[in-house]
Amino acid sequence: MDQDVIDYIETVPESRAPRFNRLHRLILELYPQASVDLSYRMPTYRHGQGWVALANQKHYISLYTCGYDHIQDFIDKHPDIKTGKGCINLRDRDELPLKDLGQVIRHAMESVKPH
Repeated sequence: MDQDVIDYIETVPESRAPRFNRLHRLILELYPQASVDLSYRMPTYRHGQGWVALANQKHYISLYTCGYDHIQDFIDKHPDIKTGKGCINLRDRDELPLKDLGQVIRHAMESVKPH
């Protein structure tokens, strides 16, 4: 794995590291062949034409995808978890619904958008 990614993960605050590391492991469990590098200053996982990224933000951990369609089902199931146009912002107090997050990751990694 890219040294910049390792350095990034090591800087995640101790209070948030277990959740961040669990999401990191989930992505790699689903896509062990994914390439991982630092893109836009956050760990980015690529598989084929798909990608997801993780970021430690001030108030949450963000899971970025490349579109709203990847997170729509998640929003329907978890309306209390903050989301953006193509990202899920997991606050420290939010549950960590790994099964549903796995579906988001799979959708983002496997979906290919037409050019």
